Amino acid sequence: MDDIDRAILRELQIDGRIAYAELGPKVGLSASAARQRLQRLLDSQAVQVVGVTDPMGMGGQAMGLLGIAVDGDPRAVADQLAERTEVVYSVLTSGGFDLFAEVVCPGPRDLLDFVNDVVRQIEGVRQVQSFPYFGIHTHRFLWNVG
Repeated sequence: MDDIDRAILRELQIDGRIAYAELGPKVGLSASAARQRLQRLLDSQAVQVVGVTDPMGMGGQAMGLLGIAVDGDPRAVADQLAERTEVVYSVLTSGGFDLFAEVVCPGPRDLLDFVNDVVRQIEGVRQVQSFPYFGIHTHRFLWNVG
């Protein structure tokens, strides 16, 4: 992946539906060259173009990252969390927590209730540390591509 590929990805992160006629000049290419570059990235499976929802834009007003310590197999806890609509994603780690889960709730009280009434009640959960963030437009789905 070179600098032009990274520039294409940065533009797609801003506007995933950008027209090639607009994308090309922004990255120093013609529209057809930009289309060919993006197609090469897609064909190599280095890049996927997908729709991503913004939970805050869908009515949630309270999000939080939960650091969860588990006695036993953290995959079982992650599987139970994955069944909940409040959970955006969960990821196993090898650090101070066994897994992280990002959650979105209608409001701060709902987030507190989710942590206390759902997460802490899952068998094997030893500790939950919540890192809440509230309000709209606090969440960006951007990856640093250089």
